Amino acid sequence: MSFIRLHITVDGATEERFVKRTLAPYLGLRKVYADARGNLTSTDNKTNYEYRGGIRRHKAYDAIKKDIISWIKKDNNPECRFTTMFDFYALPKDFPKYDEAMGIQNKYERVVFLENALADNILKEITGYINNICFIPYIQLHEFEALILADPQRLDCEYLEHDKAIKNIIAMVEKEGGNPELINDRYDKCPSRRIIKEIPEYEGDKKAVGPLVAEEIGIDKMRNKCRHFNDWLTRLVALAGVPP
Repeated sequence: MSFIRLHITVDGATEERFVKRTLAPYLGLRKVYADARGNLTSTDNKTNYEYRGGIRRHKAYDAIKKDIISWIKKDNNPECRFTTMFDFYALPKDFPKYDEAMGIQNKYERVVFLENALADNILKEITGYINNICFIPYIQLHEFEALILADPQRLDCEYLEHDKAIKNIIAMVEKEGGNPELINDRYDKCPSRRIIKEIPEYEGDKKAVGPLVAEEIGIDKMRNKCRHFNDWLTRLVALAGVPP
């Protein structure tokens, strides 16, 4: 196979912009050509316009599953692969084996368990009429901003006047053990809230600023600091048989 097309279903606009600005160019150099679209939330029955981005509250997983499967059906060519980029924080409770996963104490084992449950559920739905589909689900520990906490100093590219706040964020990451993927997933302690506590503007800026800061940090630094993210990238760059 000379090249791979990779379709990524993402949580919302922040992740979609991250894929297009930073992840896709990185993978493209390795002959994996990625695109992304937000999860389908609703469709206008009159115009057929699709609203994408975010997770619905009611029967959220059903909508996610249908959207992923519809993409697989639409483009199940031999060079296509499929993956996801969903935040573990606030993941819908109707995800496959969610309750069982919550009983797993190790956060890395928990998220891998959920990813495997998602893969099994999707592949079971398409077995019999679509064969040989490569689906590699990914759930971000604990949310997109963990990637920013891989090098929070780079927040200075957008918030030059927040030196003290950025130093506080850096100190917080170190105090929490230096692993941004294990920053607490409670509402007031999740990665984005940790940033917002020090830089309130980020709450309104995150869709635009988050991907810009991530671009400044770079994929290599994220891979170095975020073990689960690195595991995902290792699998993705291997799709076309190009060294990582």
